[in-house]
Parts: sequence; structure tokens; C-alpha cells
Amino acid sequence: MREFSEELGVGAERVRIVGRLPDRQQVSNRFVITPIVGVLDPQTRFSVDGEEVVGVITVPLEALVANGAIREGAFNYEGRRIWGFTARILKSFVDAWNEPASALRAAVESAIQEGPGRSPFQR
Repeated sequence: MREFSEELGVGAERVRIVGRLPDRQQVSNRFVITPIVGVLDPQTRFSVDGEEVVGVITVPLEALVANGAIREGAFNYEGRRIWGFTARILKSFVDAWNEPASALRAAVESAIQEGPGRSPFQR
């Protein structure tokens, strides 16, 4: 959440954390990354840092989890290609989403249904 806040200007109060994905190790620097899954308040606006982030791409959940959306290690959306480490994390998300009786899917769907009216939005 610290990185999310610093790089995109989104406070923790605008995110409901619903789960985490398996740790992933970056090949280039050997860092171990723990991907966290959260649902954003729909009114969230981003304020890009500019030092570490060039821009933000928002992708509807339906497009990401569509059958065959991630192919050959990449995800293409509206003329943009998401690949490499980010695509591997997205693939991990899609795999968890598609598990039978997926706890991640249930948590995301529940958070979306509850919406931002619940106070505080964060879990």
C-alpha cells in the first residue's frame, strides 16, 4: 500500500484488500514480490508520481479474466501490450480467479457488491 500511495497517490482508505497471490521473484534484481489484490473505490483518481511511473492503464476485470486473454506471456488491451513480470503477475491472478471454488474470486466479487458505501472502504 505504501508503494501504491507513493507512486499513484492512492490512499489506503480507497482500497479494500481482498487477498494475495503467491510470491514472485524478479529475475533481473532477485527481489521477491508479494502481489496484493485489492478492489478500488470506483471514484478513485490517480496522481502519477512521474519519477517511477510513466502512466496508468486501467483494464476492466472482465477483459482480464476473459478466456484466453493472456497469451504467449502477454496481455493486449486497446493497443497496449502488458508483458514480462507484470504479465506473469496478471496470469497468476487469472489462474487464481479460475480455480474451482476460488476464494479470491469470491472475495473480489463480494467487495465489488459491497461497494464504497461501507465505511471505511478498506477491509
